[in-house]
Amino acid sequence: MTRLTPLFVLLGVLLVLGVIGYIVYSIVQDVSRTTRSKMEKKNVMLTRDGMTVGVKELQEEEYMDRSQNVLVNIWNHSSFPAYKSRLWNMTKPTNWAEESRKEK
Repeated sequence: MTRLTPLFVLLGVLLVLGVIGYIVYSIVQDVSRTTRSKMEKKNVMLTRDGMTVGVKELQEEEYMDRSQNVLVNIWNHSSFPAYKSRLWNMTKPTNWAEESRKEK
């Protein structure tokens, strides 16, 4: 019996390590499954080749409207404090009659 005790201890340790390994494996698989399903809801697919991102389809006219809207909003909300135009003075009002009198 004393010669078999180390064998039983080894089998017990292997059994405990196997159970722990199986629990870790099942947790990793569950997390992977739930993560994949959540990512697929957001149009992100993980494959062996890499990651593919799905894009919601836009019509060309809607795409142009959105991009033009962004550009117009940027233009309207921007300011150029140090900008001086070569063509006209933006600080003075454009009253042509007063300017022609001052030049004479």
